[in-house]
Amino acid sequence: MYSLASYGSMIADRVRVGAYAQALRKTIRDGSILLEIGTGPGIFAVLACQLGAGQVYAIEQNEIIQVAREVAAANGCRDKIQFFEESSTQVSLPVHADIILSDLRGVLPLFERHIPAIVDARRRFLAPGGIFIPRKDTLRAAIVEVPKFYSELVDPWNHNPFEQNLSPARRLVVDNFQRLRVNPEQVLTEHRLWTTLDYYCIENHDARGRLDWTVARAGTGHGILVWFDTELAEGIGFSNAPGEPETIYSSLFFPWTHPVSLALGQTVSVDLDAKLVAEDYLWRWITRIEPLRGSLDPRIEFVQSQLNGAVLSPARLRRTAVDYIPRLSKEGYLRRRTLEMIDGKATLEEIARRLTMEFPERFFKWEQALSYASTISQDYSA
Repeated sequence: MYSLASYGSMIADRVRVGAYAQALRKTIRDGSILLEIGTGPGIFAVLACQLGAGQVYAIEQNEIIQVAREVAAANGCRDKIQFFEESSTQVSLPVHADIILSDLRGVLPLFERHIPAIVDARRRFLAPGGIFIPRKDTLRAAIVEVPKFYSELVDPWNHNPFEQNLSPARRLVVDNFQRLRVNPEQVLTEHRLWTTLDYYCIENHDARGRLDWTVARAGTGHGILVWFDTELAEGIGFSNAPGEPETIYSSLFFPWTHPVSLALGQTVSVDLDAKLVAEDYLWRWITRIEPLRGSLDPRIEFVQSQLNGAVLSPARLRRTAVDYIPRLSKEGYLRRRTLEMIDGKATLEEIARRLTMEFPERFFKWEQALSYASTISQDYSA
């Protein structure tokens, strides 16, 4: 969940906000019906009203929606915007939307359940001939030379004041992506297209593809950088590519296991996969670096994934095995009992007082149980 300060940073991003505003000005007509998925503090929903939209449906499942309601009222748009405080996949609309606006991406548009939400919205909410903002995102990649950043990433595990062997931690840290902004001078290869997300026809939540490069400038490769170019409307968009104006998005850096000296003309290939697992993506990258023709150097191969970089407890991992027989912990019994009491009849105070009597070792005062039950209620009650 974003903080209010984070939303402020998004609003202050003139590149992003300006491009979305241009797209809205180009697409909204008097009386248009617009759906915004992930409205945040509501600035685009309000702008749509100011540009002539007849009705706006604004969806936001986090508490920032209350700010959006107040922003709408402060700008005289209360009657034109209907807010939904839940996931877009749980919402039903009385009419189809002429325009669907979303900005659910993180550093990349392959972020949490962004793609499933878009696919669902297209099927259930978009009117025939309707417009998506953005229309598509194109993801590109290049090999980069970032010695300072790479050193900051691995040096704490390579060198420490106690001269301990911390290689187990080093292996983990290089199997995770990092947010990074680089300059064009740090790019060693041409940009390569990895995948295109066309929101008018996308169905697959996952992405995979092979990237092949010939080194354009000799240097030391530390990994690959992935970014997006977005097309919000015809001729309108922005990018977080190296050399483009800085935005809130940075880019994603996938480090290699070790830095590699690359010569002009050397070939490199990377198989990059992103698979949606539960609520977010699991990334895997396999790198093959070929020696120059005639060289006796061996071929280099790195097989990396976030799964390899996860800090896992064997005891916790065991609980996910197919032959594991689970039983409720004390916390599980408490949560189950609380959910049983949320039956549409008892107040939170009544539930809290019962919990205090049934779980005296956990709650010394009923107010403590009230805080616990309120948290459960926020997550699971209607």
